[in-house]
Amino acid sequence: MQIYTLKNKSIEVDFIARGGQIISIKVPDAEGNIADVVVGYDTIDQTLDGDAYFGAICGRYANRIVKGEFEIDGEKFQLDCNNEQNHLHGGFDGFNLRNWEVRPVELEEYVQAYQLSLTSEDGDQNYPGKLEVSVIYGLTDDDQFIIEYEAETSKPTVINLTSHPYFNLNGAGNGSAMNHELLLNASNYTPISAELGTTSGEIVSVKDTPFDFTTAKLVESACNANHEQINMIDGIDHNFVLDDFDGTVKLAGVLSDPESGRKIEVYTDQPGIQIYTGAHFNGLEIGKQGAPIVQCAGIAMETQIFPNSPNYEHFPNAILRPGEKYRHVCIYKFC
Repeated sequence: MQIYTLKNKSIEVDFIARGGQIISIKVPDAEGNIADVVVGYDTIDQTLDGDAYFGAICGRYANRIVKGEFEIDGEKFQLDCNNEQNHLHGGFDGFNLRNWEVRPVELEEYVQAYQLSLTSEDGDQNYPGKLEVSVIYGLTDDDQFIIEYEAETSKPTVINLTSHPYFNLNGAGNGSAMNHELLLNASNYTPISAELGTTSGEIVSVKDTPFDFTTAKLVESACNANHEQINMIDGIDHNFVLDDFDGTVKLAGVLSDPESGRKIEVYTDQPGIQIYTGAHFNGLEIGKQGAPIVQCAGIAMETQIFPNSPNYEHFPNAILRPGEKYRHVCIYKFC
């Protein structure tokens, strides 16, 4: 399978057509030393055989929908339940497993850019509507890796696209990212229900909880806290409600590694960001540099609509109708 590359003077991004998977991002540290900061595998064969969410585009609905059920205009729909009793990241055959059409495009704002295109037919994974999806991967000369999503549908449907790289700013294969510092512009989060395994519909203040990243703190300090929400999943796998959401692109958070001096600023026009510390990694799978993929080998920062939004009226709208265009921008700026 072909590797596509975006490159400027400082960084290099590699991806493949299967799932649009970002398989490598090479970034200098404070002293100019280059390391690949995306968790994954050493070879394409290992990538195709391994965890297909690593660095992939997730959809048609990223994150979870409780019991795979939702309703639009009085019509009920039942999706795959591929995550215990819930629907996750588009189902058993989500967008992360599809071969996207890839072509280079010339856009003024980018040093290099590719357009990834996909058609999801009406009834695909039981979703209504034929969905035409376009994703731009673009790299700027000031080290911004930008992902622009667009989609249109033939029938009312639900949509929530995201990208799923796990970042270890000390370099993939160099142990855990627990020593990273995280800052989030999020004064609230959506707790997980033990029964449902996903959001309970509540929006709760982060104040006086391990989820308070309104000032930068070590990821380890949150993951080691004795808190019901942390203990439930042995870490963080939660949606954070971004402050002052108005649909424009704003800073969502900053992930930094004091050891290497590398830093990522995350910007988005979406209302939420899912932070996942990789609790399911157990060291049994071998990743880059021949090293085991240990717990918190990397941290996922997925900009998106809230999980289970189609079933909560007070959550952001996740319904796309004919004549409308779904748009989503995510920017990973490397500093």
